[in-house]
Amino acid sequence: MFAAYAARIDRDQPLNGLELGERPAPGERPGWTTVNVKAASLNHHDLWSLRGVGITEETLPMILGCDAAGVDADGNEVVLHSVIGQTGHGVGPKEKPSILTERYQGTFAEQVTVPSWNVLPKPKELSFEEAACLPTAWLTAYRMLFTNGGVRPGDSVLVQGAGGGVATAAIVLGAAAGLRIFATSRDEAKRKRALELGAEAVFATGERLPQRVDAVIETVGAATWSHSVKSLRPGGTLVISGATSGFTPKSGELNRIFFLELKIVGSTMGSKEELASLLSFCAAKGIRPVIDSTLPLDRAREGFTKMAQGELFGKIVLTV
Repeated sequence: MFAAYAARIDRDQPLNGLELGERPAPGERPGWTTVNVKAASLNHHDLWSLRGVGITEETLPMILGCDAAGVDADGNEVVLHSVIGQTGHGVGPKEKPSILTERYQGTFAEQVTVPSWNVLPKPKELSFEEAACLPTAWLTAYRMLFTNGGVRPGDSVLVQGAGGGVATAAIVLGAAAGLRIFATSRDEAKRKRALELGAEAVFATGERLPQRVDAVIETVGAATWSHSVKSLRPGGTLVISGATSGFTPKSGELNRIFFLELKIVGSTMGSKEELASLLSFCAAKGIRPVIDSTLPLDRAREGFTKMAQGELFGKIVLTV
């Protein structure tokens, strides 16, 4: 079957390790379900995999891709939950949870197999392309806001880096839930788009806000960390799920953190139950993932290049 896969690891030039070509189709495995992939979406996790984060040379070649929507063997339209072994279903009792492609072949292929527990019904209101955007970036944003951020309607939230998958999802979901969303971006066009998606106000990266916020959604990392901490009200919460600009900020702002009793919460992916709630939320309220572009699987390299260069707003979807 045709697939996009990591053939080698290159920490400096990750796209050098990306190959497109034939790979073995998944075999039968008790307790697992094979899905014919209709659409899959790109995540920064896929770039990190090409750099060797989460995988090793011994696991190569590895088909990339965490997210997918498709059709199972019985003709059901389904969405995949990307965390394998979260509750032990389909894996050994001592196996630690992992994101798809850290241990098992991914979704950038004609077929993928996952534990049957990881398969959820796709709402009829969502297209395959829309549903494929939800299991990683949108689920991450959902958990950051409503589980780890602890925000309620009327609360104010700063979303750093409008345009990225998680940040865009946080803007749309937060606005739909009645939050006051402030967003930042270096790019004027992305700031304008954030307003169109429901942000109350937008700012250049690092620009001082008119008020301190209840929570910050942080995925940029080193470049925006100081601004995120300074933007919080006393007792506020900074939720971080990524660091695309680097892991080590110039200042940790530790004095502000302890003096203002700020909460720093790490967040990774989300549970199957949260994904089910997200799917229901999107279907019931007419929320649709923001899709930057849709490409056939054989043009995956274009999508990877666009994501690596940061030239996107929303998700890049690959269709099969």
